[in-house]
Amino acid sequence: MKTQEAAHCLAELGNVTRLQIYRLLVKAGKNGLSVGDIQLALNIPGSTLSHHIRRLAKVKLIEQNKAGRTIFCKSQYNKLQEIIDFLVDKCCEGEACLEKTKISACQ
Repeated sequence: MKTQEAAHCLAELGNVTRLQIYRLLVKAGKNGLSVGDIQLALNIPGSTLSHHIRRLAKVKLIEQNKAGRTIFCKSQYNKLQEIIDFLVDKCCEGEACLEKTKISACQ
């Protein structure tokens, strides 16, 4: 992951509402949640929620899928892992102090 891409992802997560949405989707697991379930869980107006979901999808932190009339959102764990790897890439360079965090079991 390049610095610019990491900065864009982290900037989107720097918003309180988007961070809440993203954490809820990470918690939900690989099946994700419907937009309606996200709205109920976080008590966010529909138009506001759509705006925030669009921003997260734009940087590929989440993916949206439509099933009939329902839109489901799910966290993109590969992207999350890229961000984590980017952040710890040079950690304690020259020392064995950190095992890389892996979330691949969630995929």
